[in-house]
Amino acid sequence: MEKIKEYWQIMKQFFREVRVELKKVTWPSRKETIASTSVVLVTVILVAFFLGIVDLGLSRLIKIFLD
Repeated sequence: MEKIKEYWQIMKQFFREVRVELKKVTWPSRKETIASTSVVLVTVILVAFFLGIVDLGLSRLIKIFLD
């Protein structure tokens, strides 16, 4: 029973420390979040497009060598 109380105290202390650390965080504004998300989405689309073209080119190259 003593170990359960000790564990409970450790958990409470952990969550107190988490709360203190979260108060130190500088959260981005809505505008910053939208801008960052847009950059990520555009980058992902460009990389996917590039990799698709490379894959298509390599597939055709392999077909030429295997035929």
